[in-house]
Amino acid sequence: MRTVQHGWSRVIRTAALGLVLGLVALVVPDSAVTPAQMSLVKMQRAQGVDVSPDVIWILGVGSDAREGQPRLRSRGDAIQLVGINTRTGAATAIGIARDSWVPIPGVGTNRVNSALFFGGPQLMGRTVGNMVGIQPDYVFVTGFGGFHRMVDSIGGITVDSAHAFSDSNLRPKRYRNGFPRGKVKLDGEAAHVFVRVRKSLPKGDFDRSANQQRALRGIHRKIHANASKPGFIERGVLSAVRNLDTNLPPAELFRLAQAVAQVKPNKVTACVVPGRTGMAGSASVVFADVGVARRYGNDARKDATISRC
Repeated sequence: MRTVQHGWSRVIRTAALGLVLGLVALVVPDSAVTPAQMSLVKMQRAQGVDVSPDVIWILGVGSDAREGQPRLRSRGDAIQLVGINTRTGAATAIGIARDSWVPIPGVGTNRVNSALFFGGPQLMGRTVGNMVGIQPDYVFVTGFGGFHRMVDSIGGITVDSAHAFSDSNLRPKRYRNGFPRGKVKLDGEAAHVFVRVRKSLPKGDFDRSANQQRALRGIHRKIHANASKPGFIERGVLSAVRNLDTNLPPAELFRLAQAVAQVKPNKVTACVVPGRTGMAGSASVVFADVGVARRYGNDARKDATISRC
């Protein structure tokens, strides 16, 4: 009996690590901000929304809050809508450029990341949900600090970089030569740099969003490959959940953790909503292709799988 209980305990801890660490990987902000603070908020949704009961949707948002600023009422940065199929183990991520110029309920048209500033996680969720056509069940908000420590706690990750890129302004200086194309091994500090760069990438924030998704895959693969090693899960969970703030009941957290634990690496898809840069008055913005965003949403709505980007 003790063996069975120990096995279930490890599954739960593995899932908890995957949930928190994986989402943090998606929403690392673009600049150094306050120490790691993470919030998981349940959306207030109308009944009868046309979403598959097998799919859980979590909106991951990086808060750009500086010291002394409220994390849940500052501008968002990285934005990823993640769907997880609890029946098949499939998962998908829909990346959205932070400067996308979209309608914000009750506010008017503005950058999508400002929805967090104007109305917190609930308004951020509604705004992205209206854009993609899928309202999230939960919104996960985090600041930067501690990301590199969490990646280090699992021994680093490997990503498959689509581009060779560098940035002469990168800090620390040792990363200014950048990263090669292909498989790249990253420790925590390097992983943070990898998901932060955007200006030197061919498609800017669109490619940065894709790199965040590559980091998610790398973390997910590392967790699954090493979950049975003594102490591996314990170290990662301690680092990941230390600053998690949520009002979800334990049973609901367990359901989310189970869903993440069931995700299969070969069933993960990810796309970034395309668009074009332009000006809205004096502001430089992204005019996202809402038609494509809706296509992604319609494609993934029932099974958390996008057939093509």
